[in-house]
Amino acid sequence: MSASTTTASSTTVTPNTWERLWRGSGVNAVALFIAGYFVYGTQPGIGAPADTVVAFYASHHTRILWAAVFFGLGGVLNLMWFAAAIRGTLREAGQAGWGAAATASSAAVGGVFLVLIAVCAALAYSIAGSGNAAFVSGLNDLVWAGVVMSAFPRAMLIMSGSFGLWRAGMISNGLFGAGVAAVVLGVAGGTTWMSSGFWAPDGLYSRLILPVISLVWILVVSGVLKRAPATRGQW
Repeated sequence: MSASTTTASSTTVTPNTWERLWRGSGVNAVALFIAGYFVYGTQPGIGAPADTVVAFYASHHTRILWAAVFFGLGGVLNLMWFAAAIRGTLREAGQAGWGAAATASSAAVGGVFLVLIAVCAALAYSIAGSGNAAFVSGLNDLVWAGVVMSAFPRAMLIMSGSFGLWRAGMISNGLFGAGVAAVVLGVAGGTTWMSSGFWAPDGLYSRLILPVISLVWILVVSGVLKRAPATRGQW
């Protein structure tokens, strides 16, 4: 086998290998999110007594820092690679605009998550032990507010992926309809400002239901990306 043949083979195989890895990053993101969720524990809600908030971050110090690693790998690293895989697939299918929207929205989601993770890690690492219970409680409420506001870029990511894949003919009308429903439910998550109950920032919808919808969407799209034709050496 000549050197030129070897070079041609490597340039053909290697990008496809990387591409398969990036297309599977959505599954990795979901697994890491779930791991981080269970390691982190149940965060005190908005308006919880300051002593309760301080006790949570102080007593869960190690768990929160480990959860920050899982969330960082899942919510920032793998999620953004997942969006990059969406963009590459959509660009190849002639839907570069929707691919660019996926990139922009994933950057926004990753940025918000990075800030929220950093605040929680800082609270557990040192701030909770500073003796300023009111400040700790205020930062805890800020995290919940950030979770609510993150619903908008999350909805945009779902919208860009769902519309782009549908326009490219890669998903059925049924899956597209489910994606549209997920977008509507995602935008609704940005309105969860009731003082308490199901529709509060720390309520069941914001804390559990909307994240589950987002994770299911990621898994479904990951399956679609796995079946999509390989792109032409973009990786």
